[in-house]
Amino acid sequence: MSRVCSVCGKGRVSGSKVSHSNKHSNRTWSANLRNVRAVVDGTPKRVAVCTRCLRSGKVERA
Repeated sequence: MSRVCSVCGKGRVSGSKVSHSNKHSNRTWSANLRNVRAVVDGTPKRVAVCTRCLRSGKVERA
């Protein structure tokens, strides 16, 4: 199971870590996800939601 926000679809993003000597190496940034009980289609369900969606009120907590 991939770790993606079930509301907005935000997930893992890849890029480069750049050191002081400008050396590049691969790295990833993960979304700030929380497992919460939310109301989905009228029933409470445990889903992974990013904190941006939690703060903005896009998720109704159970």
